Amino acid sequence: MDSQWRKSTRSGSNGACVEARCVDQAVEIRDSKNAAGPVLRFDGQSWSAFLRTLKR
Repeated sequence: MDSQWRKSTRSGSNGACVEARCVDQAVEIRDSKNAAGPVLRFDGQSWSAFLRTLKR
């Protein structure tokens, strides 16, 4: 299990960053400017489908 938040490698220097982590066979995403704010959680299948869609 990898529960460490990691910034996107595509994040710019303007502070508009997305962070992600893997927890309990799921992926969580948050806005790095609001670490205490909402977190989006995807199960593995949904995350894979999301990434496939982005690559199209």
